[in-house]
Amino acid sequence: MSAILAKWEEFAATCEPAASSMGPLELRDHAQQILEAIALDLSTPESAEEQALKSVGLARDNSPFRETAAQTHAVIRAQSGYDIKQLIAEYRALRASVISLWTDVCRPTADHLQDVIRFNESIDQAIAESVGHFSAQVDQGRNILLGMLGHDMRTPLQTVRLTARQLLRLNAGSEVAVAAGVLTRSSAHLQALLDDLVDFNRANLGLGIGITPKDVDLEALCAQQIEQLGVGFPDTPLQLHVEGDCRGYWDPTRLHQLLGNLVTNAIYHGAPDQPVRIDVVGEDAGILIELGNSGPAIDPQMLPLIFEPLQRGKSEGHSGLGLGLYIVREIARGHGGSVAARSISGETVFSVRLPRRTARSP
Repeated sequence: MSAILAKWEEFAATCEPAASSMGPLELRDHAQQILEAIALDLSTPESAEEQALKSVGLARDNSPFRETAAQTHAVIRAQSGYDIKQLIAEYRALRASVISLWTDVCRPTADHLQDVIRFNESIDQAIAESVGHFSAQVDQGRNILLGMLGHDMRTPLQTVRLTARQLLRLNAGSEVAVAAGVLTRSSAHLQALLDDLVDFNRANLGLGIGITPKDVDLEALCAQQIEQLGVGFPDTPLQLHVEGDCRGYWDPTRLHQLLGNLVTNAIYHGAPDQPVRIDVVGEDAGILIELGNSGPAIDPQMLPLIFEPLQRGKSEGHSGLGLGLYIVREIARGHGGSVAARSISGETVFSVRLPRRTARSP
């Protein structure tokens, strides 16, 4: 044990910068408990099925309410600043050092081959346990950071927006008006990014996109949103066509957000100066919103991924988080609807279907 732990400590000390301020006990952390668990596993009878499951990191958990040493080790390493590559490298070094010492001291023969196989399976199981808990710890830290960021940015951003509005009301000359207009547009862009961050964080936490439905006339809502977007993008014609009964029970704020994300995405990634068409069709079962833009077709391999988070297309002059279409999908799902996309040479079309509901609908 002491020889193996010395090798572990020696390697762990090379994981800079996290290891630079750690002492021997911190470097070794749960290494001895991990080794003891592996030794116990090697001496425990195991069926062929159990061995196969362990070989892919799916060993049965006999203590579901208690963390294993590998899981606890992963959490502490994540909190200490190790990255995932360094965590896995510790196990790789452990595997190499144990087999090396085993070979030198015990001089195993072919009869020991099964022991070597089971040892490697135990290491793989420990890696699977560590990676799972390490990833969960990283995700938790990211979600906390995003939540704090979303909360702390709202007040200063609101101050900027109110100041810009006040400057516009002062009527202090064209230069002040132009500067106030820039502030207004920039703060609106920041607000949209912040809203996307908050929604992304809620979805990651399993809370979903918050939906507060009301009686909505989607024709009037779309006309209002298109008018507002037209002010921000005067060089791109926005063509709205409405057909059928477009009244229903939806969240108007979320539908504003959905439509805004779709239109701005089409403008940024479509052909310059070409119109963006928005078709809204009231059907018996619900509403169909189709938005099309001219431009190069989306790579067929990328098309299934465009609604996933943090997927950013290439467009000059546009800096986004890659969350716009993801938020569109989550808003549609929050209403019990769906989204789809198709792209052929010269045109890309996004389709949103929302079921028609009333205040009494489940």
